[in-house]
Amino acid sequence: MKVGIIANPHKAGAANTIHALTTLLAKYQIEVELENDSANIIQSSSPYSATDLAKRCDVLAVLGGDGTMLNAAHRIGPTDTPMAGINIGTLGFLTSCTDDELHLFAEALVEQSFKVVPRILLQTTISYANGNTESDFAVNEITLTRGQTGRLISIDAYIDGALLNHYHADGLIVATPTGSTAYSLAAGGPLLSPIAKAFVVTPICPHSLTNRSLVLDESSVVELVSADPTECPSFYSIDGREVIELPADARIEVKKADHQLHLLRLKDRSYFSTLRQKLHWG
Repeated sequence: MKVGIIANPHKAGAANTIHALTTLLAKYQIEVELENDSANIIQSSSPYSATDLAKRCDVLAVLGGDGTMLNAAHRIGPTDTPMAGINIGTLGFLTSCTDDELHLFAEALVEQSFKVVPRILLQTTISYANGNTESDFAVNEITLTRGQTGRLISIDAYIDGALLNHYHADGLIVATPTGSTAYSLAAGGPLLSPIAKAFVVTPICPHSLTNRSLVLDESSVVELVSADPTECPSFYSIDGREVIELPADARIEVKKADHQLHLLRLKDRSYFSTLRQKLHWG
């Protein structure tokens, strides 16, 4: 087995965790390769990008937190290689274990006592009035929010070509089951099982209290357009990463992506135990 390591260079303790994990895996005769930026953390070198590692390795160990996992997923792109998140700190929603549990991760690899859980992703395509298009994918959500004026934005949402609603709100979120515990939850959206074949549309602070989140079948196609082409540009982001200014005449199409994110789960660990811990349920 070969394990690729991708670490967050901005996380305190990243270097120590890299050293500890590589030393531990070596004891089990598991080969390790580092992504080039991660190698720099320990004053080493590597010719491999994150995408290269996904092609060369059987498992990717991502050291950081949920944000690091999101960033790594986008850097790698479509892949079937499972990702194991090792949180430097407390356990996250996407991570498999903490940096205090590296021995459990190593033992799971040796004993093949882990499972790989696929998560659906969203493909988003922006169509501009000049005919240009931009496509990307989201692990958590795509977000359309009001611009710098502070005024509410007006959004017409269509599902499979049929008008769903005219939203007058601070914005709108289209989230995966994975993203249902992120921004969508903070905006009042429902929790979805991570393997649910669905995604959710959640308005942000809508003007009408009757506007609620809507859970859609994974085969649905969502289209978002400005209801008022004279409005100021809105802001658009994917997984809370780069925020771009979107002209009022742009159209956004969101549907299930053709590829999935494959997360490694340790034996006897479940999404629901993490949910219970993170939300401080009884």
